[in-house]
Amino acid sequence: MDFYETALSIGTVERETGLSKDVLRKWEIRYGFPNPDRDTKGERVYPAEQVARLRQIKHLMGLGHRPSKLMNLSQSELSDLAAHKTIPAGGSVTGAFVEEILTLLRAHDPASLKGRLGRLLQEQGLRLFVQDTAEPVSIVVGEAWARGELQVFEEHLYSEVMHNLLRGTLEPLNSPSGKPRVLMTTVPEEGHSLGLLMAASSLVLGGAHCIYLGPQMPIDDIGNAARAHNANVVALSFSTAYPRRRVLPVLLELRQRLSPAVEIWAGGMGVRHLAEPGDGIHILATPDQLESVMSQWIENKS
Repeated sequence: MDFYETALSIGTVERETGLSKDVLRKWEIRYGFPNPDRDTKGERVYPAEQVARLRQIKHLMGLGHRPSKLMNLSQSELSDLAAHKTIPAGGSVTGAFVEEILTLLRAHDPASLKGRLGRLLQEQGLRLFVQDTAEPVSIVVGEAWARGELQVFEEHLYSEVMHNLLRGTLEPLNSPSGKPRVLMTTVPEEGHSLGLLMAASSLVLGGAHCIYLGPQMPIDDIGNAARAHNANVVALSFSTAYPRRRVLPVLLELRQRLSPAVEIWAGGMGVRHLAEPGDGIHILATPDQLESVMSQWIENKS
C-alpha cells in the first residue's frame, strides 16, 4: 500500500487525538515532534506510528504530565508511565474481567458486551456498578485506545453500550420532583458524554432530578434550556480530548447566559488541575467533589 494512502492529514490527526492543529505545528517547531511528511500538494501528512504516539502523549497530559517531559521519553517509557498511572480497579474489575471486556470489543460483539455488563449491574446495583465497574473500566478502555490497542469505533461501541445501560437504569429512578434540578450536557466540540451519565447516577441516587440533553449543545441553547427547565444547576463534562485552554473561557461565557442563581458544575478528566474561577462555577475533578458540592447546595437551600 502506498504511504500516502495510510498517512493521515493534519485535520484527521486533530480529530483522532484531540490535539489542535496549532498545537501540532508548535510541537513540530519546539520539540521536533511530530515530524510529518508532505504529500504531493505540500500538505502535512502523519505516519500512523506518530499518530499513536501523539494519542498516548495527549492521554498522559490529561493525567497531569507536561508535554516537554513526555517528548523526551521513548515509546516503552511512555507505555510504562501510562501503566503506572492507571487508576486502581476496584470491586469486580480484575485483570481477567478487563481483558474479557477488551476481547468482546475487539470481537465486535455488542450483545455479549451488554449482557456481561448488564448482569454485573444487576448484581452490584447502580451505585456500586458506577463506582466499582463503570468508572475504572472506562479509564482502562480509554488507556487502551490511547495506546492504539483499540480502534476508535471499538471505543465508541463501549461508550454506546454503557450509555444505554445507564440511561435505562436511571429513567425510572429520576423523579421530576427531585432537587436540585440539574441540566446535563457538553459544549460544542466535546462529544464525550459518558461521564455525565455516571455523574447523573450519583446525583439521582442522592435525590436530584437530572435533565440529560446529550452532547454538544451550543452555549445559547444551554442557557435557553436552563430557563425552560427551571434548572438549578448546569452540569458539563470535559474529556481530555477537549482543548484545556478553552475550558475556563467557555465556562465564563456560559456564566453570562445564566441567571446568577444557577450554578455551573464542570467535571471530567479535562478539568483536572484547573483553578476554580468562582462566581458559582465549581470544578469537580473527582466523584467525591460532586457529592460534596451537591451536599452544599442542599444545605444552602434548606
